[in-house]
Amino acid sequence: MPETGLILTLAAGLGAALVGGYLTQRLGLSPIVGYLLAGITVGPYTPGYTADVHLAEQLAEVGVILLMFGVGLQFHLDELLAVRRVAIPGAVLQSLVATALGAIGARTFGWTWPAAIVFGLSLSVASTVVLVRVLSDSRQLHTNAGHIAVGWLVVEDVFTVLVLVLLPALAGSPTLGSVAIALGITTLKVVGLGLIAGVLGSRIIPRILDDVAATRSRELFTLAVLAIALGLAVSAALVFGVSMALGAFLAGMIVGRSDYSLRAATDALPMRDAFAVLFFVSVGMLLRPMALIEHAGFVLGALFIVLVGKPVTAALVTWLLRYPLRTTLTVAVSLAQIGEFSFMLVTIGRTLGVVPPEALDIVVVTAIISITCNPLAFRSISSLTQRLGRLRVLQRELEPSDIGASSSLDPSGRAIVIGHGPTGRTVVRLLRENGISPTVVELNMDVVRELREQGISAVYGDASHTDTLVSAGLPHASTLIVSGADTGSPNIIHSARSINPTAHIFVRSAYLRDVPPLRKAGAEQVFAGEGEVALAMTEAVLRRLGATPDQIDRERARVREELMPLDHETSRV
Repeated sequence: MPETGLILTLAAGLGAALVGGYLTQRLGLSPIVGYLLAGITVGPYTPGYTADVHLAEQLAEVGVILLMFGVGLQFHLDELLAVRRVAIPGAVLQSLVATALGAIGARTFGWTWPAAIVFGLSLSVASTVVLVRVLSDSRQLHTNAGHIAVGWLVVEDVFTVLVLVLLPALAGSPTLGSVAIALGITTLKVVGLGLIAGVLGSRIIPRILDDVAATRSRELFTLAVLAIALGLAVSAALVFGVSMALGAFLAGMIVGRSDYSLRAATDALPMRDAFAVLFFVSVGMLLRPMALIEHAGFVLGALFIVLVGKPVTAALVTWLLRYPLRTTLTVAVSLAQIGEFSFMLVTIGRTLGVVPPEALDIVVVTAIISITCNPLAFRSISSLTQRLGRLRVLQRELEPSDIGASSSLDPSGRAIVIGHGPTGRTVVRLLRENGISPTVVELNMDVVRELREQGISAVYGDASHTDTLVSAGLPHASTLIVSGADTGSPNIIHSARSINPTAHIFVRSAYLRDVPPLRKAGAEQVFAGEGEVALAMTEAVLRRLGATPDQIDRERARVREELMPLDHETSRV
């Protein structure tokens, strides 16, 4: 039955990806390598179970759409403009060099010029997933070098999106005139799509998200974001005849410009990760292991372009623009790999008949090797910087941001407050009156907008997600206050401890039975509603009976010890 085939393909693909990703992660490699290897093991060219390649490719199409939606969601023009002096010329020059080298190499093996150009383009763009993961693991993502590398990759991604739109024009036997006509028609279609997307982004979609968010239903919000991504992607293909990838990219940009970008990233994009895994698995299923032997020379040439040509070009650009040696090496090494966009270009080109079947084999093998080598090369940057730094011609003053991530913010003057109900409002007021800058995390957009109008920092999002707490500034805050009696508080505490182990965490709970698990999760102090009511009533009754202040204090201490023994020594009413 088709349903059985679908379930078996999903189970086999995800199960193999889990094993492969876990093993490669334990080896210090990128999990993407494990996903690609998992695809090989369940593919038709290796013994054992063979998954349905057609079904896997269909599921992978959803992964491509969601990947492109994520790129659009995280595309911030202001961040690109901040590093435009190096990112734009660097990305353009590196793409041209890699494309030219790849095209010339493919031509020497007898490929047509359209096939050679597509192949060269597939070697020119690095993997967003790998780059962000490697920079994060090395704590370089929020440094000057990290910003340059990410901005560089954004330019490459946008350029690749345009190539994906124009790729159908290269199918068949194109002439210069036919390509020019196709380019003009495609440009008009893209402009029309952009205009409609602009109207949707400024008027319709924000109102839809406002109405859905007002329901306070996480499921409906996630569905709304996915429906927007898939709906615009399909509409772009059916109405305008452009790629679904471009429609998904525009959908991501629309949502990213709204106040809901952070929540969309935390709530909806985990599904993107699952389908992205299937995308890598499906690519691995198409690899013929014998291609390593049959096209060994071609693979070595592609690896030379990715591992040598691209980083040398990137290093030359950043060095000539007077960046320090460590920044130069970090940017160069981080871009010395290829990934998801390379697979998209080759798979679409293969479907259109532009590139020969062996192109995918060569690109997948090149990707696996380059992704495997990238984290290892990154670990050698420090020693390489020291060795090269001894050469007088390479000596250059280091920037503070070149050494590692840092912040000029004073943690003692910053606090994160989860929720802005009656308790949260009181806490925020007290913090501000005592010179502490609070940032409120709230799931009510009306409250967020009202706080921002009052000059109070506010973030719209779910505090149980790590990205939300990071965006709120928890890494540079000394205190976290969970003001709402939420059943998800333990998850918030666990996430907070992983981000900032030294933060002071104060939590409100509704019931005394919730105190032990909250304390176990890492809360410094827990204030249970039942206990605080009991203390308040004890004090009121004793005052009415004429008890002295010392008697009241003793009874309060005894009641607190009976009701909340874990907080007895540290809590204060």
